[in-house]
Amino acid sequence: MPRITDQLKQGRRLMSDGAWGTFLQRKGLKPGECPELWCVTHRADVLDIARSYVTAGADMIKTNSFGGSRLKLNAYGLGNRVAELNRSAAAISREAAGRERSVIASMGPTGKLLLMGDITEQELYDAFKEQAQALEAGGADAALIESMSALDETCLAIKATRENTRLEIISTLTFERTVKGDYRTMMGVSPDDMAKACLEAGADIIGANCGHGFRQMIEVVKEIRAAAPEAPILVHANAGMPVNRNGVDVFPDTPVMMADFVPELLAAGANIIGGCCGTTPEHIAAIARALRGAKR
Repeated sequence: MPRITDQLKQGRRLMSDGAWGTFLQRKGLKPGECPELWCVTHRADVLDIARSYVTAGADMIKTNSFGGSRLKLNAYGLGNRVAELNRSAAAISREAAGRERSVIASMGPTGKLLLMGDITEQELYDAFKEQAQALEAGGADAALIESMSALDETCLAIKATRENTRLEIISTLTFERTVKGDYRTMMGVSPDDMAKACLEAGADIIGANCGHGFRQMIEVVKEIRAAAPEAPILVHANAGMPVNRNGVDVFPDTPVMMADFVPELLAAGANIIGGCCGTTPEHIAAIARALRGAKR
């Protein structure tokens, strides 16, 4: 399988997959359950999610390993199963992806803040190193370091992955519009800050995930592209902001609504497009049709 960055250099625009967490909930994951444990206890369900995105037209498939670091798994009493659960997560997506698609292994934030003294840099580094090595052993092609808000944690995750694996590195932060109208992460990081720091740390691909829908992502991508004219950019947007209806969170953006924004996202500078919370195989199929029908 060619490296993702090599495919982009050849002029390809790539389609990523959609939500995993909300999809697991649809399949029966209960509040308080460990999603990563499902890679062992509900393997067929996890495999079905991956395969559904292959069928929808994704060129790359994520893994059910977002909270797979030792620091997150400790909360479930599963810290001693990091290698097992992450290898299993990558192997499941590898089985679905085959050799024609890439596996981008999800690595989310640990929930620990260096700023608050919750943890040391070495402890963070070691946690990301352990997870990344297990994901590579399971068959991943790239590490997707996603949903980050702090640059120190993000850059340590990039460094740990770069120094201890051969995985390509995708780094995405989550941005929200502030009262001033600009975009920042929860820790005050701008798209410009993110682009420069993550590339310097060793990321191959940068971008944004979660947050709002595609409409707002267009503005974020423009800022990233201005800061990094040559860098590949990935976008994983929610299906809009969730609305609570009768006690249930509903994501309002339909597949057609999201697909309609694809030309503007491409014009803003996106190279890889996919979905985050609330997006389904139907969303990915519609976005993929729009992506492949767009003029270069």
